[in-house]
Amino acid sequence: MKIIAVIPARYASTRFPAKLMQDLGGKTVILRTYEAAINTQLFDDVFVVTDSDLIYDEILSHGGKAIKSIKEHESGSDRIAEAVENLDVDIVINVQGDEPFIDAEPLAKVIEVFRNDLDKKVDLASLMREITNEDDINNPNNVKVVVDQNGFALYFSRSVIPYPREKNVGVRYMQHIGIYAFRKQALLDFYSLPMQSLEASEKLEQLRYLEFGKRIKMVETKHVGIGIDTPEDLEKARKML
Repeated sequence: MKIIAVIPARYASTRFPAKLMQDLGGKTVILRTYEAAINTQLFDDVFVVTDSDLIYDEILSHGGKAIKSIKEHESGSDRIAEAVENLDVDIVINVQGDEPFIDAEPLAKVIEVFRNDLDKKVDLASLMREITNEDDINNPNNVKVVVDQNGFALYFSRSVIPYPREKNVGVRYMQHIGIYAFRKQALLDFYSLPMQSLEASEKLEQLRYLEFGKRIKMVETKHVGIGIDTPEDLEKARKML
């Protein structure tokens, strides 16, 4: 089973333009992320996929591997699908380009799902963690997920799910952590499928997979990624080095 990591890397960012090319202890954020993915030793190969000449040249100039996006894309899945279409690969892991402090443990967990999936019932694997703070549960920026008895996702939402009409019934609120592992075919299928109303309403691409019958296996973790979304985040990251 050939497993690769793909790091989608857009130059533009609404909250923090050019964040991936910012200096982080003598290296750019995207280069540190790329090197961290390699250093996990979990992957047969690691690629950065980008629409930016600057990011593309940055990775190649340091001996890395990068793929230039040909088309404009609305989602990370679309960008990755285009990149891997002609690659000989079984499983593709989506690594966030703005998380230079990669933890190997959660990545290993989603890879293990496919090693154990002998009947190939899983199309995607992803992570979730329990949240108990009411503000976190109500925050629409925290995407919630509900799963069935076997850990397969039933629905993702920015709203509170399940709705707590009855208290004290043992409901756990699970936040979706956006690390994905895909079968290559699931990605290619996504690329050819149109956006439906649920995805358009919630602005969550994972709903397209569910709407077209793909099975997403969720794995619980305590992992919280350290992303760089603002200049303040970058300052914190510099202090962590």
